Amino acid sequence: MSHASVCSSLRLANRSDSGMIRADRAMHEVSFLQDLAVVMIAAGIVTVLFQRLKQPVVLGYIVAGILIGPHLLELIKGQDAIKSLAELGMVFLMFSLGLEFNLRNLRRVAATALVAAPLAILLMVFAGYQVGQLMGWTPVSSLFLGAIISIASTSVIVKVLREMKRDREPFAELIYGILIVEDLLGVVMIVLLTGIASTGDLGVQSMLVSTGKLLVFLVSVLVVGLLVVPRLLNFVARFESNERLLVAVLGLCFGTALVAAKLGFSVALGAFLVGAVMAESAQSRRIESLVEPVRDLFTAVFFVAIGLLVDPALLWQHIVPIAGISLVVMIGQIAGNTFGTVVAGHDFRTAMRVGTGLSQIGEFSFVIATLGLTLIKTSPSHENFKEMYPIVIGVALMTTVFTPRWIRSADRLTDAILRGAPKPLVGYLALYKDWVERFKGGQWNSLAWKLSRKWLLQMAVNMALVAGVILGAAYLARLEPAWLAKWKMTPDTLPTVLWVAALVLSLPMLIANLRKLQALGMLISEATVRRKSAGQRTQALRSVVANVCLVAGTAGMILCVLLLSSALLPPLGVMLALAVVLGVVAWLQWRFLVRVYARAQIALKETFEANELGQAEAEAADLPTGLLEAAHLDSLRLAKGSPAAGQRIGELELRTNTGVSIVGIERDSERIVNPGPEETLHEDDLLLLLGQDDQLPKAKAELTP
Repeated sequence: MSHASVCSSLRLANRSDSGMIRADRAMHEVSFLQDLAVVMIAAGIVTVLFQRLKQPVVLGYIVAGILIGPHLLELIKGQDAIKSLAELGMVFLMFSLGLEFNLRNLRRVAATALVAAPLAILLMVFAGYQVGQLMGWTPVSSLFLGAIISIASTSVIVKVLREMKRDREPFAELIYGILIVEDLLGVVMIVLLTGIASTGDLGVQSMLVSTGKLLVFLVSVLVVGLLVVPRLLNFVARFESNERLLVAVLGLCFGTALVAAKLGFSVALGAFLVGAVMAESAQSRRIESLVEPVRDLFTAVFFVAIGLLVDPALLWQHIVPIAGISLVVMIGQIAGNTFGTVVAGHDFRTAMRVGTGLSQIGEFSFVIATLGLTLIKTSPSHENFKEMYPIVIGVALMTTVFTPRWIRSADRLTDAILRGAPKPLVGYLALYKDWVERFKGGQWNSLAWKLSRKWLLQMAVNMALVAGVILGAAYLARLEPAWLAKWKMTPDTLPTVLWVAALVLSLPMLIANLRKLQALGMLISEATVRRKSAGQRTQALRSVVANVCLVAGTAGMILCVLLLSSALLPPLGVMLALAVVLGVVAWLQWRFLVRVYARAQIALKETFEANELGQAEAEAADLPTGLLEAAHLDSLRLAKGSPAAGQRIGELELRTNTGVSIVGIERDSERIVNPGPEETLHEDDLLLLLGQDDQLPKAKAELTP
């Protein structure tokens, strides 16, 4: 065969191969579009049916997935692409939750969430472990079962509350706070369970390290995000283009989710955090309306993908354990979250609403079950997990079905329990709630305690930011990206340069902590050294106490910085020389660094104030002109002995009696815009009242002693 013939044959073969590649690519694209079309059509048909039956749309999505899945109609062929879209659905769902739940609301319910969530998780882990032992499973499998049933479903409860139009009620805010804490604890739990599954060890050290990294990531994203993101969005919004704003929002959402995934956290956590940051922007309402259609599309795909995993035959085969474990989940979650909410100082009715709203399991349960099935390969634990997976899906389905019913029956259930409970117990619950309210407004709320808590919190946030900067430098040193490699530094020089850069960036936070340590030492010395007992030595003793606080705090900060910098530290001589240079720079630029920190604080304050102003303007724009002309604002400070002090706004029935609404509260340095009915009033609160001219005097008469 001639050379020309060989070349011609090769060209024909190449054309044939490229043609086959193009054909395969076209077939793949058609298959993907077909699968997506089937998913959306099935979801649309089933959800319309479920709405007519007054069932949760979430359940309709899951049923649609079961119907078109590989175990029934087999209409879906490429599940991998659908699963990728489902992950996008989780990102959008958590992002929208962050948009609706701003940081001020999180602060208001943090005390309840930090009490109720750990109590409920501990109770459910214990209950699940005991159920696993009764079923004859191994201790490791039983522990995994406890973890699986311990975390409520964020996606299900958000969707259910939104469909019931109860997502903005006070108890819903408490539920969201508990869900956030549960998700954070779930990340730590996954780390712990991974250690148990891999080595049989509890992995306490890895859990503590992972928890510390999680806290640093949270603080860094929130603080840096609040300084940068609202201003960036305001700049993009000036172009008056919805397309540009949506692209910028989605870029920030996916970028933060990607950073979270690269650092070993959940993409859902990153999406939620950037959503919470955007909620503080003046553009939050506009962003929410732009993202809503995209979110609804991908969340539908997410729940359909869950249904694709369900084999109806296995569900029926395990119907008895599914029913039993579902009963344990519903009773245990209601009891645990209700008890935790009562312990946090809320009334029994609100606590029961919170408990019934958290009576299901969901996406975290699937993650933990998959983790166990993947990591544990030895029998009999592996056999337990093969049996566990369909049970988990069945329990999730059953508890999802009953969630809206539990929420609707919460008040009736509360009335029945209170009627049947011993009268002394009901009285003790009321006394306990009043005691918690008095505790919040008593000695613990004095000026000294407030200042101490505020300064300690600011110092902790500053050290978390320092940790984020140093750990980020260590990450760059290990990764050595291409743009950094262009400098062609030696392996010993690069960590040193990054360490110095990290410390220079950290100087404003470190200097701010030194100033706060100085002020805290003076406050502690004034509070602990009394002139009556110290006499002439009062000033000297106070000076000693203040200096001890300053020296001890400074030593602690230096130790933390050295521990965080362990992966970057140069040789001792070089380190001491660089430390001296940095000390001189800090001394020479002290005022400049103080101004930098002060400007950052002012920027954060302006962000919150701009958000409040934007919300007020948006609400005012929605009011008809006639209402704006008839409504008037007035203020009133609650005097000592006022009958309203110590009562919740809902209990006052001020709007019912006078037609006037309390639309704002200023309490010390805190401003509460549009307070809910569960907000308790305190003496010396400055109330902002909204009503007509003839109504306002009546309201003032009811609020004055």
